[in-house]
Amino acid sequence: MSKNFYITTAIAYANGAPHLGHAYEAILTDVMARFKRLDGYNTFFMTGMDEHGEKVATTAEKNGMSPRAFTDTIAEKFTALDDRMNVSYDRFIRTTEEAHYKASQTLWEEIAKNGDIYVDAYAGWYSVRDEAYFGEDELTTDGSGKKFAPSGAEVVWKEEPSYFFRLSAYTQKLLDLYEQHPDFIEPASRRNEILAFVKQEGGLKDLSISRTTFDWGVPVPNDPKHVMYVWLDALTNYITGIGYPDTNSENYKNFWPADVHVIGKDITRFHAIYWPAFLMAAKLPLPKKIFAHGFINIDGQKMSKSLGNVVSPGELLDMYGVDQTRYFLMREIPHGQDGNFSHEQAVLRINSDLANSLGNLAQRTLSQIAKNCGGAVPAPGPLTDEDRALLESAQAKMIESVRDEFEKFHIHRAIEDIMRVAYDANAYIDKQAPWALKKTDVPRMETVLYVLAEVIRCLAIIMQPITPESAAKMLDQLSVPADARGFDTLNAAHAIKAGTVLPTPTGVFPRMATETETAKQANA
Repeated sequence: MSKNFYITTAIAYANGAPHLGHAYEAILTDVMARFKRLDGYNTFFMTGMDEHGEKVATTAEKNGMSPRAFTDTIAEKFTALDDRMNVSYDRFIRTTEEAHYKASQTLWEEIAKNGDIYVDAYAGWYSVRDEAYFGEDELTTDGSGKKFAPSGAEVVWKEEPSYFFRLSAYTQKLLDLYEQHPDFIEPASRRNEILAFVKQEGGLKDLSISRTTFDWGVPVPNDPKHVMYVWLDALTNYITGIGYPDTNSENYKNFWPADVHVIGKDITRFHAIYWPAFLMAAKLPLPKKIFAHGFINIDGQKMSKSLGNVVSPGELLDMYGVDQTRYFLMREIPHGQDGNFSHEQAVLRINSDLANSLGNLAQRTLSQIAKNCGGAVPAPGPLTDEDRALLESAQAKMIESVRDEFEKFHIHRAIEDIMRVAYDANAYIDKQAPWALKKTDVPRMETVLYVLAEVIRCLAIIMQPITPESAAKMLDQLSVPADARGFDTLNAAHAIKAGTVLPTPTGVFPRMATETETAKQANA
């Protein structure tokens, strides 16, 4: 296998339980990782926890725990959620691992060798929540005189000795990077924001990269009074997880530079400015792409504790099921933009796409094969133009368009392409009416059911990244071997064979009751 693909989520900050944004990012990244594996890539998918920093230390203290014990409890919650959501990560990294200390300190030393680290003192406005200093021109002030970072977090004035990274030396190099690789930051809206920031008058300012007011972090090499700035430490995880500083390790050679870092839009600056600048200074290759996804609103409003509209990932999984939740989030949130969640839309989408279209197509077809063909895939007779058109769309055209949309991270559009084939197959079964052909033309009925079984095989294979458990059930019901489920089987040469004995069919995507139906049942 010669094609490698390395994808990461941002590592979640270990300050509290996972929220819906974490779940969305993990599922989005997992869908892409699964797609690449099925498409023949040697894929490495990494996620994990960012466990250092003043905010974690403070929260741990409030909970009467050591930082390490506190982050252990948070890491358990994240891995449990990932496992429940069927997130197929290859490595769950924690920045408190010994290997990560070694990698972070080596990266620091490499940057220092290049002359891009110096010691000075810092005085400025600091946000504990963002773990970052902000310029006066970036702040807002309320009526009481309190100042706030662009994220809304309150800032406080801090003065401390600090090591600095010579970020100012990388202003033009970063602009050259963005110009030479216009796809480095996606979507375009985030790229434009970063360009505007880097092009600010006077260019980028040097960055404080150490702290002395707390000790929960990676010690600075040869100066244990300082711990590393949490973002320098955290960003290094992307190379720690594949073997850095051993640049001759198999994983490092196979997977660095990363193909894409999937992150939330609120941390684009750290990934699109600081991270490539650190790597340039250490003379390491740069990742190929930073993809910043949007946020999820609830019923059109930003999710907020004060609004009382916070939805936890566990609530969604309990209410809709794992595959249904994965499908809805991927279908409803467009490329790089904010998306909206509402219960009504979730039920509508799950019922119309999964239950009524894909699930019903499989159930109707397989039930008729069980009932009218002795439970084995029938042999097709001569094909009509309509048969050939549907087969060609499922066996050949679908993967081409879906692959193209995945390359652009347009997963919602890829799903539209998949569902279009399912809609066409439903129209085909209604028009051909194999239940009527049973009485008038059995050979034609068998041909129609064969065509439908093959289309369902293709749909189930291509749905695996999005709804892995349900797609596997559909493939099991078609007796498709486990080693014949890759995208290389989406062609006529791997079509389902006549005579294949099928198990008794069962429903895969149950229909959900609407609120109206639920209310009627309650009042009955």
